[in-house]
Amino acid sequence: MAQKWNDRYQHPEFAYGKAPNVFFEKSLPHFEAGHILMPADGEGRNGVFAATVGWQVTSFDQSSVGQRKALQLAAEHNVSLDYIVSDLEDLHLEPESFDAIGLIYAHFDADKKSRYHRKLNEYLRPGGIVIFEAFSKRHLEFVTRNPQVGGPRGLDDLFSEEEIILDFPNFEILTLRDEIIRLNEGMFHIGEGAVIRFVGRKK
Repeated sequence: MAQKWNDRYQHPEFAYGKAPNVFFEKSLPHFEAGHILMPADGEGRNGVFAATVGWQVTSFDQSSVGQRKALQLAAEHNVSLDYIVSDLEDLHLEPESFDAIGLIYAHFDADKKSRYHRKLNEYLRPGGIVIFEAFSKRHLEFVTRNPQVGGPRGLDDLFSEEEIILDFPNFEILTLRDEIIRLNEGMFHIGEGAVIRFVGRKK
């Protein structure tokens, strides 16, 4: 899997652009800056944005190429990231050590995604925030019609509101919706798609 992402990020252009995800960009400033964990941060567009608005950022991803480009992007913005090259399975961080987690298109394998969400939950302190955007199960029809919009092709790899509620049971739901949006993120998220958007506060 790491090789897949290394191959994608080898291109000189940023695969999903340098600008942060729109939902993440709009949501994060509503909360007091602290220490944020950015799983599957790829080339760093979202982690770097968080750093520019005052957050201490720990990013991780399987891709060493993604790490290199993320640190390049951070330098362009005069900020720093603690960027770890690791799979979540092998990641060992202090429990309840983060004030927020940004899960932006972190599409883990279907047989792992709920377990991974529970593990990430352990890293978040009570009162901490999760900001989440990823493709919903309704997205399958969109990516079938337009592969340029990106996203998994297996229904079980996509998300539903019900799954989010089950995966984050100890959260106050601040936002949870399944909506159709138009994506314009780099080379691989282009066009209309269906996404789950979730903001929750850990109780």
